[in-house]
Amino acid sequence: MTEALKELGALIELKRPDCVLGWDVSFGELNVDVAPANIAGLVEFLRAEPRCKFSSLVDVTAVDYPERAKRFDVVYHFLSMYQNHRIRLRVSIREDEMLPSIVDVHPSANWFEREVFDMFGILFTGHPDLRRILTDYGFRGYPLRKDFPTTGYTEVRYDEAQKRVVYEPVNLVQEYRQFDFMSPWEGAEYILPGDEKEGAK
Repeated sequence: MTEALKELGALIELKRPDCVLGWDVSFGELNVDVAPANIAGLVEFLRAEPRCKFSSLVDVTAVDYPERAKRFDVVYHFLSMYQNHRIRLRVSIREDEMLPSIVDVHPSANWFEREVFDMFGILFTGHPDLRRILTDYGFRGYPLRKDFPTTGYTEVRYDEAQKRVVYEPVNLVQEYRQFDFMSPWEGAEYILPGDEKEGAK
């Protein structure tokens, strides 16, 4: 299997040198690094080329690397049921960079790209309906970015008095507790529940 994937990687690099920045085989899958501007053309080639036939789009997702200049990797997974191969395409882009949509090639990419936009804030040019899909319309921020606070920015709840959904700034209902990480057998200064019986003897 590995040799077949290596041959496939060499073929794709030979046929589409304008798209392929590099490739490797790991964990039984072919990984191809792609130039952002040429992603749609390469996806079309992978679907149409008889030796590839990657006709099934499995997933489109992203990974956030805030320390890098090209902060995001947008990752595409395809399956060729004809050749029994899998391929992973990786596109590295900056935070302010847009990526061409592949909806015209794979209509099933529609909701995947909307999810990547909703969770990471990555824009896809040429997408027919790029709007949030998992969060609310007024949601602020992008939840899967690593700099997104774990509490979020706003709290959504139903207000019984107003009989409607209200949006409020996040308000933690209890202060962060101070934990004593010492074992009770190593000199904790408080009495644990049940210990008071021991002292009464």
